[in-house]
Amino acid sequence: MTISSALNASVMGLQINSTRLATIADNIANSATIGYKRSDVDFSSMVINQRASIYSAGGVRATSFKEISSEGALIGTGNSTDLSVNGRGLIPVTDQFGRDEPANQRALMLVPTGSFSPDQNGFLRTLSGLQLLGWPANANGVVSAVSRDSAAGLEPVNVGVSQFTASPTNLINLGVNLPTAASQAGAAGTPYSLPVEYYDNLGRPQTVTFEFTPNVTAIGPRDTWDVNIYDTAGGTPGVIIGNLSMTFNDTFPNGGSIGSVTAVLPTTYDIASGEITFDVDKGPMAVFIGKPNDTSGVTQLEAPFSPYNVDKDGAPIGDLESIEIDDKGFLEAIYDSGFRRTLYQIPIADVPNLNGLVARSNQAFSISQASGDVYFWDSGTGPVGSIASYSLMESNTDIATELTNLIETQRAYSSNAKIVQTVDEMLQETTNLKR
Repeated sequence: MTISSALNASVMGLQINSTRLATIADNIANSATIGYKRSDVDFSSMVINQRASIYSAGGVRATSFKEISSEGALIGTGNSTDLSVNGRGLIPVTDQFGRDEPANQRALMLVPTGSFSPDQNGFLRTLSGLQLLGWPANANGVVSAVSRDSAAGLEPVNVGVSQFTASPTNLINLGVNLPTAASQAGAAGTPYSLPVEYYDNLGRPQTVTFEFTPNVTAIGPRDTWDVNIYDTAGGTPGVIIGNLSMTFNDTFPNGGSIGSVTAVLPTTYDIASGEITFDVDKGPMAVFIGKPNDTSGVTQLEAPFSPYNVDKDGAPIGDLESIEIDDKGFLEAIYDSGFRRTLYQIPIADVPNLNGLVARSNQAFSISQASGDVYFWDSGTGPVGSIASYSLMESNTDIATELTNLIETQRAYSSNAKIVQTVDEMLQETTNLKR
């Protein structure tokens, strides 16, 4: 009977408008919730096979979903570990239990934004307990090859283990000019000493000294220098730990540049990199002196002895001062010694259907069959946006839109209720025919 189908369709209308009302209430309640993604309802008509002379109402059904692909506005904050994604993508996190679980058992969740801060153990987490995940870097600040299509390589980010750090010196760059007149036959042959401070494996300052002595014998070649290397860390600075001989060009167009280098074992010289290597007390040390026919490094020109550009890597012991995350997702620890060290790389997760993710508590989402498989991109590459620190993402709820939807839902609900009332009156009239 078609009148019964009208009643059923109206009851379904009441139900789906109740569902829409619930989503509107949720959206308005969370209009000020950071990272909230508004809920919406998609209405679909249901059609029953019709006969030519009789129409039966099929009704309507509702499918609720989250507008995860819609981005909220970013607001600036004063916390360097307040993170958002400026564009498509989500930040990987886990729950409070995932911190101590192996990677294959850890719950993977994704958030569009989060205000992270270190807990008592140094783990970066939100107030609701979501733990930030990232790929760890090695001691040199390099993130090795990682799996992009799984969370197996991700770890809870912990900055507490890096409260103090020291980075040993592994490379010294020498930019030094040696005076041409000092290497000519008959010159005084006075050596030139260049002490350079470096840091050992414990962050202690040590000194390696380069002594440049010109070869001024009447029968020897001109433009030749002997270099002895001393290390004070061993307690006996008079012992030579490295030795080499350098000959310089004096003809156009390579005048003043290195012509050849002869290293005496255990000192070695790599012509491709322009570096000599030897062992100091801390271990191996590399020193850039320059390549043949190149004007960088050590030169011999008609100018005074000038150490014009001497620098080194490494850093002394430093106390952790702050944490910063750049737009490439690299989390760096900054120490009071001025040293910066990369600890983690925070990737950006993406799935084919963002709106297919399953909503969890605390503005988090998890992978589902409808969302497709996750893939982790470097920040700012591929289809994803970039990490934005010092910022949080506002809710994508628009109050004006929600109030408009509320009025529409109220009218639709009242109209469906009116149909129920009308069907009831018509059925009453049918019953009265029997009297």
